[in-house]
Amino acid sequence: MKKTDKKTLPSTAGEQRRDFLKKGALAMGAISIVPSHVLFSKPALRDREGKIIRAASVVPSDKVNIACIGIGNRGGQVINAIQATGLANVVALCDTDMGAPHTTEIIGKFPKAKKYQDFRDMFDEISGEFDAVTVGTPDFSHFPITIEAMAAGKGVYVEKPLARTFQENELLMKAADKYGVVTQMGNQGHSEANYFQFKAWVDAGIIKDVTDITCHMNSRRRWHGWDTSMTKFPAGQPIPSTLDWDTWLTTAQFHEYNEDYINGQWRCWYDFGMGALGDWGAHIMDTFHQFLDLGLPYEVDPVMLEGHNPLFYPQSSTLDFKFPKRGNMPKVNVTWYDGVDNVPEVPEGYGTSELDADIPAASTGKIQPAKLNPGKIIYSKDLTFKGGSHGSTLSIIPKEKAREMKGKLPDVPKSPSDHFANFLLACKGEEETRSPFSISGPLSQVFTLGTIAQRLNTKLKFDRDKKVITNNKVANELLVGPPPRKGWEQYYKV
Repeated sequence: MKKTDKKTLPSTAGEQRRDFLKKGALAMGAISIVPSHVLFSKPALRDREGKIIRAASVVPSDKVNIACIGIGNRGGQVINAIQATGLANVVALCDTDMGAPHTTEIIGKFPKAKKYQDFRDMFDEISGEFDAVTVGTPDFSHFPITIEAMAAGKGVYVEKPLARTFQENELLMKAADKYGVVTQMGNQGHSEANYFQFKAWVDAGIIKDVTDITCHMNSRRRWHGWDTSMTKFPAGQPIPSTLDWDTWLTTAQFHEYNEDYINGQWRCWYDFGMGALGDWGAHIMDTFHQFLDLGLPYEVDPVMLEGHNPLFYPQSSTLDFKFPKRGNMPKVNVTWYDGVDNVPEVPEGYGTSELDADIPAASTGKIQPAKLNPGKIIYSKDLTFKGGSHGSTLSIIPKEKAREMKGKLPDVPKSPSDHFANFLLACKGEEETRSPFSISGPLSQVFTLGTIAQRLNTKLKFDRDKKVITNNKVANELLVGPPPRKGWEQYYKV
């Protein structure tokens, strides 16, 4: 698909959008933009200070018109799940490569949807035709697309992790708060049994006095087996004729095209992705991070990094995240293990490690088998809990203790909607999202601190109040990262 020449855009939507962003449209007190085609049954409700308590919502009988940005691989899975709810109309499809095998399949399913190769063109030309967007692009490009969507008053569903840098997550949370739009990060376990059980067990005092948590994700990753002595990025290759490489890069520093950057390979590189931690942390850490009120750590220690390299993620990592006391809750040490052979010890009576059936297939096929399937072990003063990832529920171990506790466990409510329906129903004003940016933003910031520790192979001391790294200047600069490429600066003017 030929990219629109922005120089020829009329002096209407395109220039208004750019002026809007350049003038700091996300400054304090900015007002939401309401799509002109939507009839609202509930106006936005604000408190005395003008802060939005409840965003405006569409008439309950209407379907939500969705524009999907990033439509191949995981993005395609998200679109199919959105469509399966019966609550949405897919009205627009956007991807930087609209001629690749992984995008043409989705294009064929929605022949009436308008098609774009640059999300900015889509917002310029048809912003009034959709209510919300899905963002299924590489980690590093989530930020500008999501800012664009919120600046246009759209609800936004963003795949995990929310953004690649600490600052980007911070800005997204501020923007979501000021615009009052519906937001959801794609950690679907937040709408499954795991979420409701964890909350019920915390509320009932079953999960309490937690001091240590072990998180493990030991499946083979894309960069495993790479030459760890690499000091230069891959050499440039001819850009595929169907790919808009410049737009694919969005805010990132320029890299010459190489096939090892696209189709999921971006996850391997610090410049583009978040490694195993960003990929799986949101499915393993999500519920305990929220319901134990962990917030941000005061220290991150790379206990072990095997195959450390300054360009791509280690072959194996063991990271300690230290969280302080919170009210009457004790300090918590969360240890993250990744790498095929970097398997943590399990407690006596652990039993078998099962792979949860709710985990969606990877974009490249099935989840790779591991010695210990993805999950967590939670140690409290009196009880030990074993859990998986995504929607899998906790069990008390050993079995003898589980039998003793059986009659003391509270009833767990069933989920009223899956994660995609929850987002769409929130856009209609019928539910509240369970993983809004106010919840998923701090979780994603934990991951960014972990990846900085991996990148520099050094312990980080973090001031939770000032949100700065106090013991390493380079690490503190990485909270923000390098400046965006020329032409993309306006997205950071919050």
